[in-house]
Amino acid sequence: MSSGNDEVQRELTDLARPARLMRDAETTVSQAVDVPHPIVLIEPRALHRDCLTRCLGGCSGQRVLAFPTIEDWHKVQNTVSTDIIIFSATATSREADLQTQLSRLVQAANGIHVVVLSDLEDPDQIIRAFQAGVRGYVPTSLPLDVAIESVKLVRAGGTFAPANSLLAARHTKSGRGESGVCGSELFTERQAAVVRALRLGKPNKIIAYELNMSESTVKVHVRNIMKKLRAKNRTEVAFMTNALFNGDTL
Repeated sequence: MSSGNDEVQRELTDLARPARLMRDAETTVSQAVDVPHPIVLIEPRALHRDCLTRCLGGCSGQRVLAFPTIEDWHKVQNTVSTDIIIFSATATSREADLQTQLSRLVQAANGIHVVVLSDLEDPDQIIRAFQAGVRGYVPTSLPLDVAIESVKLVRAGGTFAPANSLLAARHTKSGRGESGVCGSELFTERQAAVVRALRLGKPNKIIAYELNMSESTVKVHVRNIMKKLRAKNRTEVAFMTNALFNGDTL
């Protein structure tokens, strides 16, 4: 009798084994999908590179792959899967060289988001960095937790720039008494009016009515504004202009 029960138990165990294997496989796949891509760090200074690797890895919980130069990363680019590159711009970097490096890196990244980490907070350099195609500019004066959150923002498809530096640029340029251009010379008066409305969450139809223009003209302005800011959508326009002007009205 006992032998018969043992045989039945073995058969039930054998029948249950495929289901357990399937559950284990699904769990393994789920865990693999949830693992984020590693962060690529490009930092020429050995001590800074080691410190940043440990800080970023320890605080973000993600793997960090560090390289001394763009060329070193480029050698293994096809074998390293990542969705964000942090490029450290040293204070001794010449402005022209930095611009060339950023343009070359953004082109080689081919869609991978690039964030600049820099000791400098010069507004003109920040603007040129974004013109080169980077998605974030993080000054080393920021606390580590803020820097990591800014990287997460860029990774999620957003844009990060130090508002205080850009606000200083706005005040400097507005003090020159130039007319006909609003918003730190980024927008014309009509575009600035559209940006104001976008920041209030107004739809195109309402914007057209309030500004006495056609809805198609509003769409053209929105497209041009997004192009200037390299924004992907209206929400990002609102976020970027709030950061740029520190919440002030245009």
